Amino acid sequence: MAKATLTLKDTLKQLEALGDEKVRAHNRKHGAGDNQFGVRLGDIRKLAAKIKINHPLAIALWGAGNLDARLLATLLIKPAELSRDEMDRMARTAGVAQVADWLMSYVVKSHPDKESLRQSWMEDKDPWAARAGWSLTSERIGKNPEGLDLPGLLDRIEAEMGSAAPEVQWTMNFCLAGIGIHFPKHRKRAIAIGERLGVYRDYPVSKGCTSPFAPIWINEMVRRQG
Repeated sequence: MAKATLTLKDTLKQLEALGDEKVRAHNRKHGAGDNQFGVRLGDIRKLAAKIKINHPLAIALWGAGNLDARLLATLLIKPAELSRDEMDRMARTAGVAQVADWLMSYVVKSHPDKESLRQSWMEDKDPWAARAGWSLTSERIGKNPEGLDLPGLLDRIEAEMGSAAPEVQWTMNFCLAGIGIHFPKHRKRAIAIGERLGVYRDYPVSKGCTSPFAPIWINEMVRRQG
């Protein structure tokens, strides 16, 4: 089917055909409701590769509200064609962590207004907007930290992370670990904050994977750096 003739209805039918009950059950455990088909992430990627970039279709898919449709939308969209307000609305309506993470990785990080959005999201009370703000801040900590107030970020993390909404807590923790990993000057304090707050201390981790508990995460990554 040619991209030009591919409709929202056609695409939703293709997604529905790829659905699996085990995936639906897994998604429900991780915050998704019933507006989903339960498509494996790998199959969504394959479908995106077949369709290729299609901004109008992506916008329609996002608007459908279906979990799988939104994941697919993040792979088809042209970030530069989204206005700042459109990008803001999408971040606020992600609704599920997997969608928020794909939106961040494939859309927000490539948006021309991402730094302006980061600054506003960092002060936002909406949990999905705040999650996006902390995620972009984590990216800057690792790649472009110039101009960031790292002691100020640690102050906020120490004061806010323990009681933060789960959506926000996850990306705040990335910032805490990032500061500890990349900045020896702040490492001791970052580890102490992680120990005191205890966030993710008992998080279940598969064999061979690193715990998201910041003190363990920081020490392990520093060890690997030699």
